[in-house]
Amino acid sequence: MPAMDEVYRLQAEVLKTLANPRRLEIVHLLAEGPREVGRLAEEMGITQPNVSQHLALMRAAGVVEAERDGREVRYRLSDPDIICACETMRGVLLRRISRIAAAATQTPAEVVARRASASLANQSAS
Repeated sequence: MPAMDEVYRLQAEVLKTLANPRRLEIVHLLAEGPREVGRLAEEMGITQPNVSQHLALMRAAGVVEAERDGREVRYRLSDPDIICACETMRGVLLRRISRIAAAATQTPAEVVARRASASLANQSAS
């Protein structure tokens, strides 16, 4: 069996780190610009130690970087494309939710008619 591609392993590590609603919230806040732990905690409505724990995990995974400014430490995204990746996935999910909501409003007769129409289209394409 071939060795797993190292990039897949690194990607999985970053995605595992981002698989937390609070950390995704931090990504979105840092996309607006660098912030100190205290400001993040205030904006998120959680404690500074909790934000610090999240940031430590994100820093270890290479998602954020810290820069010292006197006594303050500001955090920023390590790469601006991180928010692009998160926004792409968010768009996928919003479209999925929209399709589910649209399907939920259909009557059973509409669902049957749509399936019959799709079946006929598939048969004529063959």
